[in-house]
Amino acid sequence: MARPDFDDIFMGLAVNLAQRSHCIKRHVGAVLAKDTRIISIGYNGPPSGTHNCDEEWPEKGCERDANGSCSLAIHAEQNAILYAVKNNASVEGSTLYITLAPCLSCARIIFSMGIHKVVYLKSYAEYKGLPKDEGVDFLGRFGIEVEKYKGKLLVDDILI
Repeated sequence: MARPDFDDIFMGLAVNLAQRSHCIKRHVGAVLAKDTRIISIGYNGPPSGTHNCDEEWPEKGCERDANGSCSLAIHAEQNAILYAVKNNASVEGSTLYITLAPCLSCARIIFSMGIHKVVYLKSYAEYKGLPKDEGVDFLGRFGIEVEKYKGKLLVDDILI
C-alpha cells in the first residue's frame, strides 16, 4: 500500500470537515498545517453560541446581508485562523488547505496572518458566478503561493 501524500491527507480532512457545516448554501472545510503537523481546523458556519442555520431555518438558511451573503457565516478559513489564534498557535509560515478558494476578504486575512501557501479544491468564482477568483489573484499578486489541488481524494470509498 502506497503512503498518501500530506496534501492528500490534509485536503481529505478538509473535505470531511466540510460535512460539519451548518450552512444551507455551501459546506466548506479548512485545515491549517505546518511542517506536516495540523495547527488548526475549521468549517463555515455561524459563530459558536448563535443559531445553527440548518436547524433554525432549514428551508432557506439565515438572512442574507446587503450583498446576498449569509448574515451569520464565518468562512472556514476564518474559523481555522481564529481558533489557532485563540489558542496561541502561530499560523505564520503555514499552509492552508481549503475546499473552496478564498474570497477576497479571506485572502486579505490570509496574507495579513503570514500564511505562506494556499491549496484549494474548487473555484470560488465558479461557485459565485464571478469572472475570476479575486482572492486567488490577490494572494498571487502579493507573493503567496496558491495552487489548485491536483491530487486524488478517496473519501468514504468515493473518489472526489
